[in-house]
Amino acid sequence: MTRVVRPQIDGSRLGSTNSCILERQDIQRAVKRMAHEVVERNRGVDNLVVVGIERGGTWIARDISCELSRIEEADTKYFPLDVSSFRDDVPRRRIEREFRPWEMVEGKTIVLCDDVLYTGRTVRAAFDALAQYGRPAQVQLAVLIDRGHREFPIRADYVGKNVPTSREEFVVVTDRGVGIERRSK
Repeated sequence: MTRVVRPQIDGSRLGSTNSCILERQDIQRAVKRMAHEVVERNRGVDNLVVVGIERGGTWIARDISCELSRIEEADTKYFPLDVSSFRDDVPRRRIEREFRPWEMVEGKTIVLCDDVLYTGRTVRAAFDALAQYGRPAQVQLAVLIDRGHREFPIRADYVGKNVPTSREEFVVVTDRGVGIERRSK
């Protein structure tokens, strides 16, 4: 299970009960490295759109997009993607939004961002959500943490850190860093 704590909070959850595996500067370094890998693989940022899976992936997408713009000295588009109505492991609810980024998806290379890759269910839902906006030329996946335990055949193209975990552990992501917390029995 992945539990996300939004990055705006003070990060006090990363205390003595957690094992801190990445601090803020480590996250920034990982984002910069992943952005450089994106530029290298795609030979620039032309025809590239960065998409953040809401909630945890939006700030990573924003940071990667800003870093891409800095590296290439060009604007890089990004937007958040709500996948909640496409999940197969939570009750369905239909959400209509006025924001429809068709022109930002059709024929583009999408760099899909999330904070933690675990079972792959969220990413699968993101593929379905992206399909409603058009057909991208390709989708590349960037994640801050890959913790294993896949239930779908999904692999990230860009990984900040591989963190082997047990199913009894949570990965906690805050603005202060990333930690592992054991589930109470």
